[in-house]
Amino acid sequence: MLDATNRSGGTATASPRASATKLAVAVPTAATVPPLPAVPSVLPAASAGLAARCTRVLLSPWSRLSLLLVMLAAAAACVLLFEPQRLVTHGWPPELGGAAAAAVFAAAYGLCTVAFVPRPLLNLAAGALFGSQVGLGTALTGTVLGAGVAFGLGRLLGQDALRPLLRGRWLKAADGQLSRHGFRSMMVARLFPGVPFWAANYCAAVSRMGWLPFLLATALGSVPNTAAYAVAGARASSPTSPAFLVAMACIALPALVGTVVAWRKRHHLRAR
Repeated sequence: MLDATNRSGGTATASPRASATKLAVAVPTAATVPPLPAVPSVLPAASAGLAARCTRVLLSPWSRLSLLLVMLAAAAACVLLFEPQRLVTHGWPPELGGAAAAAVFAAAYGLCTVAFVPRPLLNLAAGALFGSQVGLGTALTGTVLGAGVAFGLGRLLGQDALRPLLRGRWLKAADGQLSRHGFRSMMVARLFPGVPFWAANYCAAVSRMGWLPFLLATALGSVPNTAAYAVAGARASSPTSPAFLVAMACIALPALVGTVVAWRKRHHLRAR
């Protein structure tokens, strides 16, 4: 037998089965090797935290207010470059006519009011380009459109940053008036010129006035003044005509009444 003792040599030879068994015991298996400790993934967590911080900074009230100021400055720069007042002297481009021209003018009117272009100039241009009736409708559409855009921008980008700054007596009084009596206050501001159009829009946006009272008061309160300017623009070629003179009187009278009302209300605002 293979595993019998070699009597002549004096040594015993191990069998192959015993050698294989010893080798298997000597070599550790994969199941006996302890697993390596898991290395935590640091990079995804760090990148997620950085992204969250950047998002908070970008969406913070002051970042949104800065974006609003940049947008308004860019719009004002575009107005200075393109000079929309040339429409009054050079007329409307001949490529546009009819309803398309009125729609384009209404959209441009709204954007120009957001960029601080005075409404009287735009109202005169509407009357000069489209006549009294169509000019009035086009100017009113642009007025409501521009007021809505300015109100939305101010409410979305500026309200959270500016409301904590309402600490002065006049600012608190104006904010309380617009927040509690939004429709009535905006009607007065539109009927009696004195507060610039863009200033009334952004003041209303910072207050707690609702969308519907703001837009409705803007549409109704802007009719008399807009109609007077549209008629004046349509009749500008004949400044001695009765229609032109009546339109100019309708422009001057609300301004005078608004000045008197503001002068009499100054003590009431100081007392608040």
